[in-house]
Amino acid sequence: MSEEEQLTTVREEATTVTPSVVPVKKREALFSKKNVQTLRDPLDDSNPVTVQVLGICSALAVTVQMKPALIMALGVTFVVAFSNLIVSMLRRTIPTRIRIIVQLIIVAMLVTIVDQLLKAYMFDISKKLSVFVGLIITNCIVMGRLEAFALAQRPWPAFLDGIGNGLGYGLILLVVAFFRELFGAGTLFGFKVVPQWAYDMGYVNNGLMVLPPAALFVIGIYIWWQRSRNRKLINAS
Repeated sequence: MSEEEQLTTVREEATTVTPSVVPVKKREALFSKKNVQTLRDPLDDSNPVTVQVLGICSALAVTVQMKPALIMALGVTFVVAFSNLIVSMLRRTIPTRIRIIVQLIIVAMLVTIVDQLLKAYMFDISKKLSVFVGLIITNCIVMGRLEAFALAQRPWPAFLDGIGNGLGYGLILLVVAFFRELFGAGTLFGFKVVPQWAYDMGYVNNGLMVLPPAALFVIGIYIWWQRSRNRKLINAS
């Protein structure tokens, strides 16, 4: 090959543009390890009641029986999950100055749905829950997750976070209600579980368990058990 032909070949190679390869970002699975952790953490490591110390008022008031506690837990889970989802979807369009007002409107809409459904299909439970259904609007768990998580995350993780925190809240309500109803009335979900022969032998229902302070005792014992089992929570709150 002549010198002129070699120079021509070099010029052609220099002017040849190699197309750049754009790496394709792998799509995260719906139930990836990170998303599962988001869903699972509120059940233990970041429980809204026993670790973050939120939602204590309703835990004292609606845990005399398990049925109202279960309905309250489901209602809060519904509100937290879908308010997180809606706020996350709108996070780029909500002006910062009025974000709290927008959040309250969204939460109020969802709470109204829960309240009307309870009045339509579970009126007796609605009467027992009384004002505490409406007070979900100002529940610290709901507003806290909107501010701390939903405004900064994509819709699906935000939705999982809402479900996780609702279930974590509901777990504590059901545990407290279990002991209060069992020892306070001898029933579970309204069904008698303490046999009559126990009463005939002198067993008496503990009247303290139907009072609000009993919920604090049960929650305190649960916190002690939780921290003795999970040492990293000793200084968590």
